[in-house]
Amino acid sequence: MSDESAPSVRARQMRDTAQELEQAAQRATDPAERQRLTYKARHIRQKSEEENGPGSGTMDPM
Repeated sequence: MSDESAPSVRARQMRDTAQELEQAAQRATDPAERQRLTYKARHIRQKSEEENGPGSGTMDPM
């Protein structure tokens, strides 16, 4: 694995985790749990953007 692909792999993993948390939040029946999951997903997306640049938290690079 090259050094250039490591950040993109990490960014993709963070995006996937955030998406899974958002989906879990949508399914959650407890409002507190829904808020917790949404906050955590937002935090992961923000961290992804900080580490990998703008747009990395929302879409795959072309």
